[in-house]
Order: sequence, then C-alpha cells, then structure tokens
Amino acid sequence: MVVTDRQIEEWLREDIGHHDVTNDVPGETTGRLVATESGISAGIEAAVAVFEYLGVDVSDAAEAGDRIEIGDVVLAAEGPARAVLRGERTAVNVAGHASGVATRTRAAVEAARAESGAVRIAATRKTTPGLRGVEKRAVAAGGGDTHRLDLSHMVMVKDNHIAEMGLEGAIEEFARKASFATKVEVEVEDPEEAKRAAEAGADIVLLDNMTPEEVREGVEAIPEGTLSEASGGITVGGVPAYAATGVDVISLGALTHSAPALDYSFRTG
Repeated sequence: MVVTDRQIEEWLREDIGHHDVTNDVPGETTGRLVATESGISAGIEAAVAVFEYLGVDVSDAAEAGDRIEIGDVVLAAEGPARAVLRGERTAVNVAGHASGVATRTRAAVEAARAESGAVRIAATRKTTPGLRGVEKRAVAAGGGDTHRLDLSHMVMVKDNHIAEMGLEGAIEEFARKASFATKVEVEVEDPEEAKRAAEAGADIVLLDNMTPEEVREGVEAIPEGTLSEASGGITVGGVPAYAATGVDVISLGALTHSAPALDYSFRTG
C-alpha cells in the first residue's frame, strides 16, 4: 500500500481544520493536476489515493518515474466539488514534494553516469517523519537506491558505537547479534580505518565526510568483495568527482531532506 487511510485522514484533517467553509461547494466538478515546471513524476499514486479516499474518480495518472514537461496533466479528477476541492491541496503538496525528490535523484544519477556506469546513487534515513515511504518511493522513481528503509534492514556501526566499543569490538558484537542475512556496514573516517573495518568483517565500508581523493584511497584499501560507500555532505554538483573514485555507492541526504518541490497547479472546471 502506498499510503494508509489513516495517513490520508491525518493529512486532510490537518488541512481542513474544524470549520471548513471555503470548500463547501455544491455540485460536481472536474480537475487536473498540471505540471508548471519540468521534472520527474513521483507521489502521483499517493495523490490518487487522497482523491479516491474522498470518493473522487481519478484517470490519466502519470507513472512514477515519467519525465514530465510544463503543461503536462499528471492526473485528472472527477466527482463532488466539495470532495475534489478538499483533496486538492493535500494531493498537490504530496505530489510536488515527491516529484521534487525524484527530480533531484534523477539529476544525481545522470551526473554519476557521466563518470561511471557502475556506481549507485542512494538515499539515507534523513527523511521527513511520516513521509519516509513516499520519499523512498520517490528516490526509486528517480532511479536511485532506497538504501535501508529502517534500522532493521542493516546493521550500521557508527562513530558513537566505535567510541564506546572500539572498531573491532563493535563489529564483532553487532555481527553476533544480527541475522546471517543482515549486512553489516561500518562508518569510518579515514582510509586506514576503512582497511581495518573490512578486515574485521564489514560487508560495506562507509567512507564518511571524506574528499574524493580520500575516498579513492579508501576504496583502494578495501579488499575485493567488500562494498564501499561515500557519504557526508555530498551535493549533486559534487557527484561526478566521487563517481570517478571507483566507489560502489554514493549516498546523499540532500535527495530527501532538501529537495525543492516540483511545482504543480490544480485547475478545476
């Protein structure tokens, strides 16, 4: 399920408030969600779910990942005017936010492909509370990797764990507790620590807050069979330099936490 009825109800209640008169309009109407700038569509299925929850019929919905241009209709709605107008702003907001994430992700993927056909662009857990599912789907629509969806999907050994338990001790402890099917990723701060982490059993080594040259050194220090990931303050503009290092994955929190919304307009009648 894209979004639950409970989520939709909370979204609508937040927008409508306790005494909505502006949308108390009689009769039937039609509406169109129109792109006013070009980009990559995402979140349209969530917008559809909002309208359908209100008893509005939806058609001509764009697919996640479609490239859209100014003037393109990404969905059409038909039903009671009161319901169409009540769903309008929530649908526009969620589709615009998700499409912005997808558009930024596609830009990062294309920047990486210009240097390497093998490197993956991934998101992080820096998502908006309550919207992780929408945002992660938007990353996938843009051609990116969703990374771990929650803490249970992978063990991540971070600097605080290492400070408390030591590098090798933390890896050993968490690997012992995790399922055999769960990968262990270790965050390191320099190429030498990357080598130690790999030798201690890390499946993935996260080269955190390093320059492209440091990442290259870290990748070279990691034995074959251990995946490498670069992260920490990387922007879309900085992706090509990191993609050229030979790293396997480049993850960007900016895909979700600061992507500008794609502009949509909802037009009735």
